[in-house]
Amino acid sequence: MIITIRNEQPADYREVETLTREAFWNVYRPGCIEHFVLHKFRQHPLFIAELSFVMEADGKIIGHVMFSKAAIIAADGSEIPACTFGPISIHPAHQRKGYGLRLLNYSLQKAKEMGIGLLCMESNIEFYKHAGFVVASTLAIHYHGEAEDAEAPYFLAQELSDGYLGGRTGTYHTPRPYFVAEGNPEEFAIFDASFERKEKHLAEGQLPQFCQCCGMPLRADADCGTEADGSTCFDYCKFCYTDGHFVQQCSMEEMIDHCSQFVGEFNKHTGASLTREAYKMVLEGYFPTLKRWRK
Repeated sequence: MIITIRNEQPADYREVETLTREAFWNVYRPGCIEHFVLHKFRQHPLFIAELSFVMEADGKIIGHVMFSKAAIIAADGSEIPACTFGPISIHPAHQRKGYGLRLLNYSLQKAKEMGIGLLCMESNIEFYKHAGFVVASTLAIHYHGEAEDAEAPYFLAQELSDGYLGGRTGTYHTPRPYFVAEGNPEEFAIFDASFERKEKHLAEGQLPQFCQCCGMPLRADADCGTEADGSTCFDYCKFCYTDGHFVQQCSMEEMIDHCSQFVGEFNKHTGASLTREAYKMVLEGYFPTLKRWRK
């Protein structure tokens, strides 16, 4: 098998998006969003076209990686130029054969040759340490939303140029285009529907999923609600959403009051010892972030 790596071309776009969808389907969530992130990123000024690479096996695309501009915000408000990368995709038939690391190392060398000094990303250190990444807190780079002294083991970094930071510290914010699916759900749904239909499922190892009405953890397909056509709705639980409709026609405040009665379950699973009133205060901060109540 002859393996080659080259720059992605416009003629590759749909094939690469299909590959990305195959690689990430049901991995981190039911279905995936990574193919839409890639699709939209190519139109954004943060996208680095020179670092969008495809890997081919005997002329057929089996892998892809893209890079984006990013920045570290220092305490004085100044920006330290940086980059990030991903999604990085290997077709499921070719995974666990070393191709992902091979593609990554190739692209890192190209990024270094372009003069990129720092890379930051969010993933598993056990894989990415083999490509030279370390937990970013060891470089005094912090992840937004985390305390400055938090280790954040999922947040990684690598100086491609030795001494690039030179003692500088700051906070990393994930580039906004990575959240394009959440910000444009209708456009994403139309885009995803243009691909071959695939079954979505909740699976072990995915990111935690919660009902976007009451906050209940969703651990299996059977926990989820249903759409009008009987299909599974992964946004809401079966107690909140059935046959395409919300079961409870209530305000957010009423839902908070209802859910606060389950403070005992919350305390049991978290080790906390909150009163019902204290738990209501927690829910009052959390519920406005849920899809049903978000403004």
